[in-house]
Amino acid sequence: MCPLPRRIVVSALGLFVSLMAISSGTATEKPNVLFIAVDDLRVELGCYGSPHVLSPNIDRLAERGTLFERAYCQQTVCNPSRASVLTGLRPDTLRVWDLVTHFRENRPDTVTLPQLFKQKGYHAQCVGKIFHNWRQDDWKGDPDSWSVPSALHYNSHANDKPQVEGEVPPNLASGRLGHECRDVPDEAYFDGRVAKTALETMRAIHEKGDPFFLAVGFWKPHTPFNAPKKYWDLYDPEKIPLPTHLSPPAGVPDIALTKDRFDGEKEAALLREMHHGHLAAISYLDAQIGKVLDELDALGLRQKTVVVFWSDHGLHLGEHGLTRKTTAFELDAHVPLIIDAPGYEDGRRTNSLVELLDLYPTLADLCGLDAPEELEGVSLVPVLADPEATVKDIAITQTPRPNYLRGKQPEVMGYSIRGDRYRYTEWRDWSTGQPRARELYDHESDPLETENLIGRDRYTGTISDLETLMEKQLPRTAHGTR
Repeated sequence: MCPLPRRIVVSALGLFVSLMAISSGTATEKPNVLFIAVDDLRVELGCYGSPHVLSPNIDRLAERGTLFERAYCQQTVCNPSRASVLTGLRPDTLRVWDLVTHFRENRPDTVTLPQLFKQKGYHAQCVGKIFHNWRQDDWKGDPDSWSVPSALHYNSHANDKPQVEGEVPPNLASGRLGHECRDVPDEAYFDGRVAKTALETMRAIHEKGDPFFLAVGFWKPHTPFNAPKKYWDLYDPEKIPLPTHLSPPAGVPDIALTKDRFDGEKEAALLREMHHGHLAAISYLDAQIGKVLDELDALGLRQKTVVVFWSDHGLHLGEHGLTRKTTAFELDAHVPLIIDAPGYEDGRRTNSLVELLDLYPTLADLCGLDAPEELEGVSLVPVLADPEATVKDIAITQTPRPNYLRGKQPEVMGYSIRGDRYRYTEWRDWSTGQPRARELYDHESDPLETENLIGRDRYTGTISDLETLMEKQLPRTAHGTR
């Protein structure tokens, strides 16, 4: 008899564990899902070992849930990453690599994560940015996924201007790169209004008594850094730690970098203001998440709600001389992920390698739903049950060149695998699948990825092993024809 594929075995184990928790009395009714998405938040939070970051509410969530130390997105830009999370499919399967292409253009019948919950009798609702929206207004997010129309979803980060009664207070920041420090209330900006609407939505759903899948999408800490002044005031700008690796990695191929470069040494004042504004944006975001979590507690829903917190990708803020995402470096690929599920031990941390596309099968398992067979992720329920469990050997992140394709196929695709110790990247010609350039970083000795080790004799065997592992997961002959 042929053994079952590993993904099926792991998924079945996850469903068994989840159903055991339900039958044991920890969840005697359909658990709700509070699905919190944030934009461009890299792994820089108090609970992730960054004590300079004031993020008490996210830290509190980590104390009640399981924190994933090594979670990775599937592509380092908003639309492909979010499409992958919400369909459980990789960007190449969706053929979505840019900000323009909507996943239903190529996969019209795909059942999204919230759509599955809606089909199974849940009230599925979206407040804020969940699906990508900018340049996709004609699609209105994805109406098929929700029980009622989305709220505060259709907009652009560039339109997040302060809305106040009377005259807008002066900007105390430089204004460069859109930075704003104004003495305004939380609801002057998008995220304050997202939190307010989420609270109202949660109360209305609770009154009806329906199980819910409530997706709350916050816009921060994506640029522009324009949090209200009180969040800037939480930080002494002279005490904010700044990056020291301001140059590209030694030996890095040019294709690995983005076109716009930033000289942090010449722009020292802007570098400091950038990090100050970024921290203010994180604390502003954290306060809004705190309001939502507090309301969940106030309504008595916490013990029967799965809470998921995730970011779509990371961001460079001067590191490697970059100020964007769309790279295959750790700083862009690594993301925060916390899952707080009823029936599982509080305050756990896991080093298990996971990917964001694993969220779809995980939530289906936790709520006892049959997920579509086509999903390319695996359930993380075994890891919730045992943080030492391993569900995959590598995490895969990709990014195309050129960065923004505008509906076209890529010329080159960077595929990067993250294992226990190394990050190995191949920049492959899309039409042939053959590498044009390669990178290797040893996270044991060089966690900041400051030196590309390709060409070093001592790593020849390691590179060969990683090439074989990548070929097993991503056959070169398939890339241009999938």
